[in-house]
Amino acid sequence: MADTVTQIDDGPGTVPEPPRGRRVRRTALIACAVVVVAAVAVVGALGLGGGGDEDPGAPPRAGSLVPVTRATLTERTQVDGRLGYGTEIPLPVKATGTVTWLPETGTLAKRGDTLLRVDDRPVVLLYGSLPMYRDLGLTTAASGGRAPSGGDTAEGAAEGAAASGERQPGGTGKTGAAGPSSSLPPSPSPTGAGTAAATELTGMDVLQFETNLAALGYTGFTVDETFTAGTAAAVERWQKALGVPQTGTVGVGDVIYSAGKVRIGRPGVRLGGAVSENALTYTGTARKVVVQASAADASWAVRGTAVRVRLPDGRSVEGEVASVGRQASAPEGGSGEDGSGEAAATVPVTVTIEDQKSVGRLESGPVTVEYVGREAEDVLTVPVAALVALAEGGHGLETADGDFVAVRTGLFADGRVEVSGPAVRAGLKVRIPE
Repeated sequence: MADTVTQIDDGPGTVPEPPRGRRVRRTALIACAVVVVAAVAVVGALGLGGGGDEDPGAPPRAGSLVPVTRATLTERTQVDGRLGYGTEIPLPVKATGTVTWLPETGTLAKRGDTLLRVDDRPVVLLYGSLPMYRDLGLTTAASGGRAPSGGDTAEGAAEGAAASGERQPGGTGKTGAAGPSSSLPPSPSPTGAGTAAATELTGMDVLQFETNLAALGYTGFTVDETFTAGTAAAVERWQKALGVPQTGTVGVGDVIYSAGKVRIGRPGVRLGGAVSENALTYTGTARKVVVQASAADASWAVRGTAVRVRLPDGRSVEGEVASVGRQASAPEGGSGEDGSGEAAATVPVTVTIEDQKSVGRLESGPVTVEYVGREAEDVLTVPVAALVALAEGGHGLETADGDFVAVRTGLFADGRVEVSGPAVRAGLKVRIPE
């Protein structure tokens, strides 16, 4: 530049004036230099030349130069969902009688807790996958029935204890009759002389029950598939703590099994009404999101897919697709998204949230689920604002020297667009049209 300035010095006694042709050419060079300096100044003012004070996420200004960069573009789609505890499921209540107590909706119940009371007798929650399908207790060899109730239980248990080598249960003298799930009356022996000897019930349901009984702190028996006199003695101690007749036998309606803790839902019967299978509902204890996704566009909903859940307060938490319904249904009311006037079919998609603390105290409400629709990895990108419409059709980019190059566009995401073409390369400076 200094040499150029010397060439255009007009002072007397200096170097002779060059020919006219050379003067015009050097004047053009000076003009180009001025343009380049001005462009650099503009780029620096925009933070593209290393200024560092500008917000890197701010949209580029009209007339500025921006580079073509390599990046991974991710297209995200948002759908509406509902935060809650999932679909309420009826508890398998097998007790019969009148409902005399119900818990409040939203109550958390764990192993050993009372779910409801029928004829003022507790129905207790235990953990397991096998449903309660029969009474559990010592049986009689003569009839295969249940052990006698009341004082006769001790006699049968003693005989069973002698046969099995286990200790005889203590404190078996009892008065009063059991509730609707109590033992049946004693069965006479075939000869009519006294009662038959008690035998031990076996099965996987016994193992499941004994596992729970031991977890509640009632021991004195071996946790296995055999219901022994020791098990009956532990049951009596448990029944005493529950405030029910100590029969040593567990009725089919006395307990309900679940995989773990439950959250009580809305009751299906009023207090004082006859108990039914839909008397009480429950859900899991973890909050989750249910999305009614379009059946025609639910390819994103694959088990294990990571999503982002935006809560009503604006915070976002991480989620994961846990299950996808297999049966599509049409929502009530409204018109279809395709403009046909018919409601679009949807499938339920359940999203779990591993970090429950991240949700805070919010228990229910509308949320937005954001998932990745498409993704283009390591592609050339420019701001969408850099695209120009070419007269011959299609899109192009204006280079720093004012030329236009045609490009093919790909994925649009986050204010940028994927571009490709023989004249496009990383680092190429293109102008944002004014």
